[in-house]
Amino acid sequence: MARDRSLDTLLDLDGEVFVIDPSGGHWVKFIVRRVSETSERPHGLSYSLTLHDAAGERLVGFDNAHAVAGQSGPAAGATTRPHDHKHRLRTVRPYDYRDAASLLADFWKDVEAVLAERGVEL
Repeated sequence: MARDRSLDTLLDLDGEVFVIDPSGGHWVKFIVRRVSETSERPHGLSYSLTLHDAAGERLVGFDNAHAVAGQSGPAAGATTRPHDHKHRLRTVRPYDYRDAASLLADFWKDVEAVLAERGVEL
């Protein structure tokens, strides 16, 4: 099996905090760790990728810390569905984790969109 370099990159970001808008005080934080594969974390990762404003309020977040609503039918009440989800401002939606590269790209896409809505140019 080929080594997933994007997974290496994601894991290397663990613990990193980057100020991405010094004048406005926006910053991102990465927490990424390998864990045992479970039905909640089938990819074997526990992760939290977040964008914050100067006051520390989370504006964007991709994580798998808990289950979220968003499924209907018989699986809606299941506690063993994947916990992957994303926060955008006050909205929480399930997130379809595909791979580390897609997670990073999707996170930065949402970060750029929220910052653009706030008039921040990177």
